[in-house]
Amino acid sequence: MSHDDPLVAYFGYGSLVNRATHRTDIVDAIPARLLGWRRSWCPRPDAASLPAALLTVSKSGGGGCDGMLVVDRMSNLAAVDRREAPYRRVRLEASEIECRRPLPSCDIYVYEVVSGAACPAPPLILRSYLDAVMQGFWTEHGGAEGLKRFVEETDGFHMAIHDDRRAPRYPRAVVVDHLQATAFDSALAGLEEVSRGSADPTQSSSSKVTIETSPSSAP
Repeated sequence: MSHDDPLVAYFGYGSLVNRATHRTDIVDAIPARLLGWRRSWCPRPDAASLPAALLTVSKSGGGGCDGMLVVDRMSNLAAVDRREAPYRRVRLEASEIECRRPLPSCDIYVYEVVSGAACPAPPLILRSYLDAVMQGFWTEHGGAEGLKRFVEETDGFHMAIHDDRRAPRYPRAVVVDHLQATAFDSALAGLEEVSRGSADPTQSSSSKVTIETSPSSAP
């Protein structure tokens, strides 16, 4: 690969926040914030064969979410597109990125899930995928405070979490130490507290976190 390749950047808001999941020789990775978009869990488009949930973002007037601005070589973009196969790559405006350093002089994208057929079974959040995501926010966005913002800025945690940590289904699974595992559980417990204290039953349903360990329901 020539280092004369032009640059490209993409905003990661899920597993791409975790540098350990990257599979290309990136140039830089900068903690950043995506403005005017909201993060949520959704069924993956091929959920008929794998009823797992994915993170996505969608336009939201007053929304915003933390993440990572990844600067990469243009020659690597096809590999990133393959990794993000359930998604479509959408060009961003510079005004939609809030970054700790000057933005690179190149095109910037975000990956948004392409809608698919209705899921015949309730989608599950894979714990191995969630671990990779939360480890990224723990490392890049200030530990417990970064985790707190991640869960607060993410819709769809009413979906059950399938605990596959011991036998990961996520292909870029990471090792989580005891301190991190405890912090991840505490962040999710915070959503449960919101659920129990909410007077709005709709809000309560969207905040409740359920851990599913039954092998029969594993995706």
